[in-house]
Amino acid sequence: MKSRLLVSTMMGMMMGLALASSPADAKKKAPVTAEVPALPTVIDTDISHDPDNVLLLDLSDGGRVAIRLMPQWAPNHVERIKTLAKQGFYNGVIFHRVIDGFMAQTGDPTGTGQSGSQLPDLKAEFNAMPHLRGTVSMARTNDPDSANSQFFIVFYPRFALDHKYTVFGRVIGGMQYVDAIQRGEPPANPTKVLHASLASENKSAPAAPVSPAAPIASAAQLSTSSSD
Repeated sequence: MKSRLLVSTMMGMMMGLALASSPADAKKKAPVTAEVPALPTVIDTDISHDPDNVLLLDLSDGGRVAIRLMPQWAPNHVERIKTLAKQGFYNGVIFHRVIDGFMAQTGDPTGTGQSGSQLPDLKAEFNAMPHLRGTVSMARTNDPDSANSQFFIVFYPRFALDHKYTVFGRVIGGMQYVDAIQRGEPPANPTKVLHASLASENKSAPAAPVSPAAPIASAAQLSTSSSD
């Protein structure tokens, strides 16, 4: 009986040690994951604040669109847009794909949607920012790492695009001019980006187009016109 008691006691002690050590072992084996910092969601709509991260698009309809670039969301994509804007790459480029109720796409110098800049394609920087009205996101092919120079502005929320395209900015001024961009793939009379610049460059906006004035009737025409 003593031996059995001794064996039982020893087994109990061993099981106790095993149980006592198991939490420590589990703790050692638990994967350590770094906390991902939350992305800022508040958009500063004041163009005078951080003007080096405000993209201005002067459109052929006379409107100026201001886009807040967010390097906190997609630093490499923001840097690409700023580089191309400073080079004058977007000047004269049309909005070649504009779908009503969806988005307006630009950034291809050939106007076909098949081309881009001479710079290398970018690695995807997909983030948690949703595709809301006014969201500016990078266009790409089926390859996630194929964004280059083309981007699109969303007319209405399209959450199906979330986590699949790199969001890098938001329209903070002139959304009414985005709404007025000519529709089509491509449009018959496409809207152009006359000039793209950063607000820090202090480029003046082009004058709004003047509608032709209605012809003024001459005195002779007025005298011969019939009246009731």
